[in-house]
Amino acid sequence: MSTKKSPVKKLKAKGPESLSEELKPEPEASEPQPQESVSTEPQPEPESPQPQPEAVEPKLSDIKLILDALTATVLDHTRQIAELQEAMARKRKPVPNGKVQIRDKKTGKTYPSKNNAYQTLLKSGDLKELVDKGIFGDNPAKNTFGWYALVREWPERFEEVPEEKQS
Repeated sequence: MSTKKSPVKKLKAKGPESLSEELKPEPEASEPQPQESVSTEPQPEPESPQPQPEAVEPKLSDIKLILDALTATVLDHTRQIAELQEAMARKRKPVPNGKVQIRDKKTGKTYPSKNNAYQTLLKSGDLKELVDKGIFGDNPAKNTFGWYALVREWPERFEEVPEEKQS
C-alpha cells in the first residue's frame, strides 16, 4: 500500500502570503538517481517543512463580537429585502384576473363572471324550464360547468363585455 501524501497541503486561515506558499506542490519522492561519483560523506537530509503553529482558538469575547456583527448584518439585509419588496409592490400594475363579464341581452344585466351569471339566474328561477329538462344534471346548484350548458341552450341571449368597457 502506498503512503503518498497529497501534493497540496490543507489550507488554514492565514494571510495571503502564506496561502500562495502553501499552494505550491511538494516535490514527490522519487527513486534515487544513481550518482556518477560515490562519496563516503553522508548526504544532508532534505529539509522537511517545519510544523505550522496551531491556530489560536478565539476567545469567547471575540466570538461574541463576530456573532453580534453577523446578527446585525442579517437584520440589515432583512430590512433591505422588505424595503425592496414594498417598492416592487408599489410599482406593480394591476393585472386583470382573467374573468370575463357577461351581459344578459334580454334583461340588460351585467354579471361579473360566467359562473356568477349561471348561479344568479339559477337562484332567481329564470332557468326553471332548463332545470326541468335535466340539462344541468341531478344537482344544478353544484354544477360548476352550468354556464356552458346554458350558453348551448340560449346562445343568442348572452354576450361577453369587452375589457375596455368593463368598469
